[in-house]
This record gives sequence, structure tokens and C-alpha cells, in this order.
Amino acid sequence: MAEQRVESVERALTLLNVFRPGKETWSLAELANETGFYKSTILRLMGSLERFAYVQRDRDGIYRLGPAPLRLASLGRHSIDMEALVRPVLESLRDLTRETASFYIRDGDERVCLYRANGRHEVRHHLEEGARLALGQGAAGRALAQAPPRRGEIFQSFGDREPSLAAVAVPVIDSQGKRHGALAVSGLIDRFSGEACKRYGEILQELAQQLERKLG
Repeated sequence: MAEQRVESVERALTLLNVFRPGKETWSLAELANETGFYKSTILRLMGSLERFAYVQRDRDGIYRLGPAPLRLASLGRHSIDMEALVRPVLESLRDLTRETASFYIRDGDERVCLYRANGRHEVRHHLEEGARLALGQGAAGRALAQAPPRRGEIFQSFGDREPSLAAVAVPVIDSQGKRHGALAVSGLIDRFSGEACKRYGEILQELAQQLERKLG
């Protein structure tokens, strides 16, 4: 567990955690009895939570949850669903190529390695989930930056970020044209011959199509 803690944040989360099935509304006095916090502290914290739509307060001073937790819950469910769909695809990609397989998403001007399956070779491209890289560099970066996104297009990179690394990637685009991310395979550049890149591209296209069909 992280050693760094912010007491005010923990108190605010404690207040949010009192909301539960069968007890969806709370008065100030009830919150004070439940948490042991001073009423003045609760008023300050709930004021901030109300400002960001985590709670709502009616005319009688009764608190209930606002719309923000619902939005976060929806994002959390989507993330879990995506992981269940993507991880088996990455494992197949890794096993078919023996190289490191990754799924990237775009976050502003960066790409984030959301999921990965490290390659089977002893010498391989080791990548950590959560790693942030430049959007304009690398095969996956260009697949995510492509505008407008085009399904099935293959992107390659050779030594863009690291002189010893190469990669092949394709975007993952659903039937509505929404780009969910990019599938990529990466490894040492001397293993990415023209013939190997062609085969990897075909594998990526096939697996991306499978993923796209599941996304709808």
C-alpha cells in the first residue's frame, strides 16, 4: 500500500462510502454520528463533493449521491469489459508471433499501454502496463493518431523510439467508427524482416477484426 496519504481525501471518501443500499440519504447529524467527524468538517467536505456532482443536497439539507459516481461506474464497467475482450487477443498475438503484444489507447498527446503480453523470446521488448509514450512515434502511436481512423490499415516502425526495436500495429475500430485503441506487436528490429512484418500485419488484421466484432 502506498505510504503517501491525504487525510482530507480519505475523509471525503469515507463520507461517500456511507451511502449503501437501504440507506441512500443522510442528514448532517446522521453523517456526524456515522463517521465521527465534526459537522463543520462534514459541511466543508460535502460542499466540495457537491461542487463536483458526487453528492446532492436538497432544501431540507438531506444528502444523496449525485451523477458523478454513476459516470465513473460506467467507465469502470467499460474498462473491465475491455480487459476481458483484449487480454485473450493479446495472448493469441503473442503466441502466434512470439513477440510482445500490446494494446494501446490514446490519452491526449500520449499513448498508454493499457494491456500487454510480453514475448516468448529470451531477449524481448519488455513493456510495463501503464507506460506512457509519445503519440507520434512508433507504429501504435501513428495508428492512434491517424485521422480519420481507417480500419485495417497497417503501421510499421523501425527504431523510432529505440534504435533496436521495431513494431507493427493496426487500429481497433468498431462498427460505429469509434477507435478504441491499437493492437501492436513489437520486438528486436533484426527479427522484423519484410516477410515477418507482412505476416505480423496479417495476424494483427485478423485479430483486430475479431475484437472489433465483439465490440460491435
